[in-house]
Amino acid sequence: MEPINARSMVDAAAAASVAASADRPPIERRRRLSQAALAVTSQKVGRAYSPVVIAGAVRVVDFVLLSLIGVAFYLAYMVPLNGFHWEYIAAILGMTATAVICFQASDIYDVQIFRGQLRQMTRMISSWAFVFLLFIGASFFAKLGGEISRLWLSAFFIFGLAALVGERLFLRAMVRGWARQGRLDRRTIVVGADQNGEKLIEALKIQDDSDIDVLGVFDDRNDDRALDTCAGSPKLGKVDDIVEFARRTRVDLVLFALPISAETRILEMLKKLWVLPVDIRLSAHTNKLRFRPRSYSYIGKVPTLDVFEAPITDWDLVMKWMFDHIVGGIILLLAAPLMALIALAVRLDSPGPVLFRQKRFGFNNERIDVYKFRSLYHDQADPLAAKVVTKNDSRVTRVGRFIRKTSLDELPQLFNVVFKSNLSLVGPRPHAVQGKLQSRLFDEAVDGYFARHRVKPGITGWAQINGWRGEVDSEEKIQKRVEFDLYYIENWSVLFDLYILLKTPLALLTKNENAY
Repeated sequence: MEPINARSMVDAAAAASVAASADRPPIERRRRLSQAALAVTSQKVGRAYSPVVIAGAVRVVDFVLLSLIGVAFYLAYMVPLNGFHWEYIAAILGMTATAVICFQASDIYDVQIFRGQLRQMTRMISSWAFVFLLFIGASFFAKLGGEISRLWLSAFFIFGLAALVGERLFLRAMVRGWARQGRLDRRTIVVGADQNGEKLIEALKIQDDSDIDVLGVFDDRNDDRALDTCAGSPKLGKVDDIVEFARRTRVDLVLFALPISAETRILEMLKKLWVLPVDIRLSAHTNKLRFRPRSYSYIGKVPTLDVFEAPITDWDLVMKWMFDHIVGGIILLLAAPLMALIALAVRLDSPGPVLFRQKRFGFNNERIDVYKFRSLYHDQADPLAAKVVTKNDSRVTRVGRFIRKTSLDELPQLFNVVFKSNLSLVGPRPHAVQGKLQSRLFDEAVDGYFARHRVKPGITGWAQINGWRGEVDSEEKIQKRVEFDLYYIENWSVLFDLYILLKTPLALLTKNENAY
């Protein structure tokens, strides 16, 4: 009997382990969080509502509501008596616009004011009355008092005021409901579990009508300076845990309680946190060095210095959503006949389903299912994209080669845009969760890779129309994609989206050498 070779046994065991792991789906890397952090992430949290958008929507509703009331009374009472005159319509629109301006000057377009009742109502009633006194005075000096119906003016004032009061009562109920659900809170984490952090949290908590909800503190230090709780807020972990924490629950604001003099530590932390789609600020409440007041932004009375802002927020987010759903819906209708032909061709070419779902990275590293026309043989499907499709890949069907080369296999992603809202028409392309460059995952190959996930991914993007699409077989290709994606995020506008969208068909025809 031959002696047993220990080295050969080790090699055989290693080979068997590799073969077994190849048959298993790869395990996603998830950083372990503390029990305190897991308790926070396990809470059910809804999407945040923008106070800026709410206030803007209330302005529009006020203008439309008052204009309709004024015009309705004019058409019902004045037109049958004196006929139609455009001057009345102009006067009504002018009064309504003036009313909105006066409401703004009275500072009642604020979500915190919407929650109250007495202060909101008194300011609104006095502003509405001021508008009518102003109109009456202007009519007197213009010698138009005799031509204006007192009955119409009185009805406009009374019913307009009643509509405003009813609207505000309804709005108050809605805002309070949103507040109970946490949709108006700015979910905040503080970096620095020391005396500075405690003072900051105390300063935030004593403010009246504050929308700041401090979830907890993070700190790398394990010495006596690091407190287990700061002003009642628990320590949730280390700074390295923040990225994973912010991907498991909604975080709107990261506040550094560290002094500005600790710039080296702050820079090291910012390098880790800038990839998140959140606002990041440095608290200046304990700094002896004071800048000009305009240099600060304030959270209540707490001065802060802005470092990073979440991209595409408030009205920009509304405009992008409308662009995606309106333009996306139109494109989907126009592309429906072509999609039907492609579906038939896929079905006739090889057995299996027409559509294929693949796990991709979405906004803030959320895992989403992206729809595509099936381009691989069904028995060789690769939902996690663990193996990149290469030139002359035997897994690709005949129809699959054509639709991949022309990117027609991406058309079903219009369903993601219009119906599921987890993709945009334009944005960084969603990469597969197991996308790799050789043996390294993309985030291991490129520093700051996850910063491209600060916005919703798109069907097409700035990188794609500049030729950076298809197979990723070199470090330059993935670095260029990230570089172009970050440029897009920093320079986004609706016109930029439209430009990219219009350039996409030409780019598909002329820059497809890397698409297999």
